[in-house]
Amino acid sequence: MTAVHGERPARSPESTRGRRVGFRSHLRAEVVAGDAAYLLSDRGVTALQGGQIEALVPLLDGTRDLPSVLREAARTIPAEQAGRLIGRLAQAGLVGYSGAAPDVSGDPARGHARAYWELAGLDGTDALGRLATARVEVLIAGGANAETTVEACEAAGLTVASGGGRDGGLTTPAPRLSIVVCDDYLNPELREIDAQHQVTGRPWLLTRPGGSTAWLGPVFQPGVGACWSCLAHRLGGHRLSEAPVRRALGLNGPVPRPAARVTSSSAAAAQLTALEAAKWLAGYRYFGQSSVLTLETLSLTSRHHDLRRRPQCPDCGNPALVAEQVGRPVTLVSRPKTAQIGGGHRARSVGEVHDQYRHLVSPVTGVVDNIRRDPRAPAAMHCYLAGRNPATGGADLAQLRAGLRQVSGGKGSTAQEAEVSALCEALERYSGTLQGDEPRIRDSLRDLGDTALSPDACQLYAPRQFRERDRWNALHSAYQYVPEPFDDRAAVDWTPLWSLTEQRQRLLPTGMLYFGGSADCTAPPPAGRHALRADSNGNAAGSSLEDAILHGFLELVERDAVALWWYNRTSQPAVRLDGGGFGDAWTEELLGVYRELHREVWVLDLTADLGVPVFAALSRRTDKPAEDIMFGFGAHFDPALALRRALTEMNQLLPAVVQARPDGTGYGVTAPEPLGWWWGATVRNQPYLLPDPTTPAHGPSDFDHRHRSDLRDDVEAVVTLLREHRLDLLVLDQTRPDIGIPVVKVVVPGLRHFWARYAPGRLYDVPVRLGRLDVPTPYGDLNPVPLFV
Repeated sequence: MTAVHGERPARSPESTRGRRVGFRSHLRAEVVAGDAAYLLSDRGVTALQGGQIEALVPLLDGTRDLPSVLREAARTIPAEQAGRLIGRLAQAGLVGYSGAAPDVSGDPARGHARAYWELAGLDGTDALGRLATARVEVLIAGGANAETTVEACEAAGLTVASGGGRDGGLTTPAPRLSIVVCDDYLNPELREIDAQHQVTGRPWLLTRPGGSTAWLGPVFQPGVGACWSCLAHRLGGHRLSEAPVRRALGLNGPVPRPAARVTSSSAAAAQLTALEAAKWLAGYRYFGQSSVLTLETLSLTSRHHDLRRRPQCPDCGNPALVAEQVGRPVTLVSRPKTAQIGGGHRARSVGEVHDQYRHLVSPVTGVVDNIRRDPRAPAAMHCYLAGRNPATGGADLAQLRAGLRQVSGGKGSTAQEAEVSALCEALERYSGTLQGDEPRIRDSLRDLGDTALSPDACQLYAPRQFRERDRWNALHSAYQYVPEPFDDRAAVDWTPLWSLTEQRQRLLPTGMLYFGGSADCTAPPPAGRHALRADSNGNAAGSSLEDAILHGFLELVERDAVALWWYNRTSQPAVRLDGGGFGDAWTEELLGVYRELHREVWVLDLTADLGVPVFAALSRRTDKPAEDIMFGFGAHFDPALALRRALTEMNQLLPAVVQARPDGTGYGVTAPEPLGWWWGATVRNQPYLLPDPTTPAHGPSDFDHRHRSDLRDDVEAVVTLLREHRLDLLVLDQTRPDIGIPVVKVVVPGLRHFWARYAPGRLYDVPVRLGRLDVPTPYGDLNPVPLFV
C-alpha cells in the first residue's frame, strides 16, 4: 500500500466547468470506516487515511463537477481543505476531470478500455473519442506480409485507411499515423518511406513482426528526434560481416534471412504493433516510443533499445559538423582532477562515465553490441571485452579471430573500472573509424608546402622494409604489414590536425588517421591508402578533451619506450614491488593470484629520455617447460599509476594463456606469432626480459614526480616537455557528435611504435645517449621477434 504525497490546488471552477471530477476509472474505491479509504487497481492498493478523506471519497464517483463536490463536502469539510485534498489526489494521478462518462453498461470492453487509458494517465473519455476518429495507413517494405497487422489494427478498433485520404469520392480525414511493416529494418525502401513522411509531416511506426525476434518501433516523428537514417547508421555497424555476401550477390540491401516464425509469434507481434499504434493515437507518450523494442519469442524476453538522433545525420542533421569540429583549433580549458580511473587521472568518476554512455551498448541502436566479463579470466582479475576492434586495419576475418586484438578490451583494479575501460576503448575505436564526413583535402605532399607532414615521419618504416615488403608481409601477420612506399607526388587525401606546440594547423594523410579500408568499410576509402596504415597508437577517449589528449600522449610515450627496449634487447632495472617500493594491498593480492596460477611476476623500468615513467610488467609459468611469458605496459607521470597500468594490462592479456596445458593446447588464440612466443620463449633464451642484475631495483624515490591538480596543467607540461626535445604534439579531435565522449588521436612525429618500424632515428640513437648501449644496434641485429600485442 502507498500513501499520497505532495500537494497542489484543485483546478478552479472556471477551468473545470461542466467537467466531472472523480477517481480514475481503473480504480475501485472502498471505505473501511475508522480505518482508511482503499483504492484498488491491477497495479496495487493505495490507502488514504483520515476522517476527512473518508468523507470525501464517496463524492468522487465521477457524477459531480468540482463546485458540486466542494458544496456537498462543505457539510463536514471546509471547502478550502477539500479543494487541497482533491488537488493532492489529482497530483498523485488518482483523480481526474472529464466530460460525462459514456454509458458502457452494454459494452464492458469499452469500459475496460476507458480504465486502461486512465491508468495510462489520460482522460479515458477523450482517448476513446480520439481512437474512434483516428485513421492509420499500413504500408509494406520488401517482402513483408501485413495481413495480420491490418487484422490486429481492425480488431483494436482502428480504422485502416484504404489510401489517398478519399473513400468513394468523399473526402475523409487523412491518416494520423502510418504503420510500416518491413522484412528488415535495413531495407533500402525505408529511406524513401522516411523521405515521404518528412514531406507530409506524418509520424510513422516501424515494425518487423515476422521472425523469431519481433522488432517494434520507434515512432518516427518528422522534425523531432531520430530519423530512419540515424537508425540505419547504427544497425549497419552491427551488420558489417555480411558485406562480402552482399557484394557477391550484387545486393544493395541486406542479405535475406530464412523465415523463422510460427503463426502465434507473428500474431503476437502484430497485436503489439496495433497496441503501440493505439497508444500513440490515443495520446499516450512514453520513452519506449523513441526506441526499438525487441521481443525474443522463444524466451519471451524483451528490451528497449534507445535510439537518439545523430546531430551529424545527413538526412535530419548537419553533415558538416565533424568537418567543422576538426577544422577548429584545439583549445585547452581548466579540468580539475576529480577521480582516478583505471590507473589514470580523470575529470569525472567512473560511475558518471558509465551512466552517461551506457545507452551506447546495444546490438540494435548502440555502437557496442555488448560488454561482458572475459570468462577465461581468474575471478580476482577484472577483464572485460567489448565489441569488434576496427583498429585491426586490413586483417581478414580469420586473423581477427586468431589474434589477441580481435575485440576491444578493458582493464582496471575494480570490475566497474574494467567495464568502463572496455566501453571507452570501443567508443574510441568507433569514433576513429571512417564514416564519410571527415574533412579531406586531396593534393600531393609536394604541392601542399610545409603545412603537410610526410607520413614517413610518423610511420617510420625503414627503406629496407619497403624493399623487402613482399617477403616480410608473407611471413608476418597483418598487424606487422608494411605498406607501399609513399609517393610525395601522388594526390592523396589529407586531414588537418592541430599542433599544440606550434599553435597552427598541420596536415597528415587521412588514411593513417582513421581506421577503414578493410573489406567491410562503408565509408569512401581515402586516396593513397595503399601506402598508409592506420593503427590505434595515440588514440584515446577521456572524460574530457584534456584527459583524452593526456592519455593519448602517455600511450605514445609508453610504446616508444617499449620499442627502445624490445628491439634493442637492453637490460633494464627492476621495479620494487615490496613494502619499501611500490607495494600496496592491491598489488600484494594480485601477486598472490599469480602465485596460485604457478606464475612469477616482475616489473622492469623502461623510462627513456622523456623522463615519463614507463614500466613493463612480466610474468612466466614455473610449472611446465613452456613459460608462456606475458607482459603488460604502462606509462604515467605518477610512477605508482604507471605501475598499476602495466599490471592491469598484463591481467587483461593473461586469459589467453591461463588455461594452457603442458601438451601445448588450451591457448585462447591460434595466431602463430603469440603461440610461437609462448611455446619457445624463456627467460634463458630471452635474457633482456629479466631485470638488470648490475643495477639496484627502482622505488618511488628514484622518480621525480610532481602532482598537478588540473589536467590542463598536465597537457601544458607535455607541450613544454616535447618542445624541449624538439618534438611536436599534434591533436586530431575525433569526437563524434552522436557519441559525445571526447576522443582524440595524438601524434608525435618521431616517437616509435612498438610494432616493427625500423627507420633511422630514436630506435637507434636514444639507447646510446642513455648509456644502455655503446653503439647503435645494427638493423640486422634488432630483435627478430616483432612485438605482437
